[in-house]
Amino acid sequence: MAKQKAPLPVIRRRIGGVGLLRWAVRVASSIVLWTALLQLSTFFGLPLSPLRAARPSCIGNRNASATASAVTAVASDDVGDLAHPALPTRRSYKSNGYLLISCNGGLNQMRAAICDMVTVARYLNLTMVVPELDKQSFWADPSDFGDIFDVNHFIYSLRDEVKVIRELPQKFNGKVPLSMQPVSWSSEKYYLRQILPLVRKHKVIRFSRTDSRLANNGLPLRLQKLRCHVNYNALRFTPSIEALGNKMISSLRKTGSFVVLHLRYEMDMLAFSGCTHGCSGQETAELTRMRYAYPWWKEKEIDSEKKRLEGLCPLTPGETTLVLKALGFPRDTRIYIASGEIYGGEKRLAALKAEFPNIVRKEMLLFEDELHLFQKHSTQMAALDYLVSVASDVFIPSNDGNMAKVVEGHRRFMGFHRTIQLDRKKLVELIDLFEDQELSWNEFCTAVKELHEGRMSQPTRRKVIAGQPKEEDYFYANPYECLGPARKRREKLKHTET
Repeated sequence: MAKQKAPLPVIRRRIGGVGLLRWAVRVASSIVLWTALLQLSTFFGLPLSPLRAARPSCIGNRNASATASAVTAVASDDVGDLAHPALPTRRSYKSNGYLLISCNGGLNQMRAAICDMVTVARYLNLTMVVPELDKQSFWADPSDFGDIFDVNHFIYSLRDEVKVIRELPQKFNGKVPLSMQPVSWSSEKYYLRQILPLVRKHKVIRFSRTDSRLANNGLPLRLQKLRCHVNYNALRFTPSIEALGNKMISSLRKTGSFVVLHLRYEMDMLAFSGCTHGCSGQETAELTRMRYAYPWWKEKEIDSEKKRLEGLCPLTPGETTLVLKALGFPRDTRIYIASGEIYGGEKRLAALKAEFPNIVRKEMLLFEDELHLFQKHSTQMAALDYLVSVASDVFIPSNDGNMAKVVEGHRRFMGFHRTIQLDRKKLVELIDLFEDQELSWNEFCTAVKELHEGRMSQPTRRKVIAGQPKEEDYFYANPYECLGPARKRREKLKHTET
């Protein structure tokens, strides 16, 4: 009997070896299949199943709950860092034609125009070509759309709204599209009744000017929310601009909070606005010559003092210094100046630096080689200022131009972050009274603070003035249709009407 039982261990070992081999093959096959699935999911942008959170041990380990929480946190971080978000479902529609747009103006004027034109393309069921940026204006910036904005993100984030292509199909090569300028501040009905028939007839239409071509008010809610979706989601700066902007913000944050002063006191602003208060006779003559040198600028003869008293001029650096002190900003406040080259150079900033020595500019936060590629690209430099301005603790524009308005609206969208909207008309009156010694310093400070108590970007509705769109509140300065209740301000924008 013993001799008959002796071979059994050998048989068991053989059976065990075969089973182990089969098990190994199955494991290897599973790994290969799972790896292939991951690769395909990544390639096609398919969503992956979320990682399962660790469960507390059933054995009664008192550290099990903490361990589970830690693993869950790590898993969540991994998903946030590694998982590719699913692309929006492409909207299927029959295109009525192609829309080309040539933006005009600076960064923020073009930004708002792009939002408007995407909305028009969506409403008319058009196919939109990636926008062309202004290269002919005073700044002569040769940057293309892809030099400033992330083109792929722009196209993919709008898949469920409008089809965006990089260039016209080859069948339209050599064909000159119908070129026109839409009527300013138009409603959606204008585009439906006047523009759509032209697109259907010509198949391709080009808007040669796009600034302020869509009304502030009276549009359907879904279109207003789409404008916000484009502005706060689809228009993302290029990775290189985002990286430098984040570096600047991190440097400013190392010492605590910081204020951004949008000091719009550059040569082009003063020349074209005719605002020369505080300038010498020689400087005034230089600015006037520049204004006359540009034939496309229609307003030539300008009464500078009249415009200033009407609140239509930017505050000078000296006037801004008085206002900051009166508002109670301490001497050690860290102030980032968001602007191009200040007209008059360092001497014009002397008073501001004397009262607030902790002044910072982008040249102080970045290395020379980092800024070198941006030097002759004013629009890209403005993009850096935009990122820092949106992230600041307080934003104070000395003028109500496009950047001031668009940044204010973005800060409202981010959670009504503090923006001080200076009342320049009343401020220059107070400043003149103080400088003429008709107001004491304490009286001046009290008046300035009381004047701005309700001008800190509190939630409010836009002022609507029928028939006067230029005088009413700008949509992009206060897109209240997109802000929602206070508790939901930071939630992801839902641009479809519910």
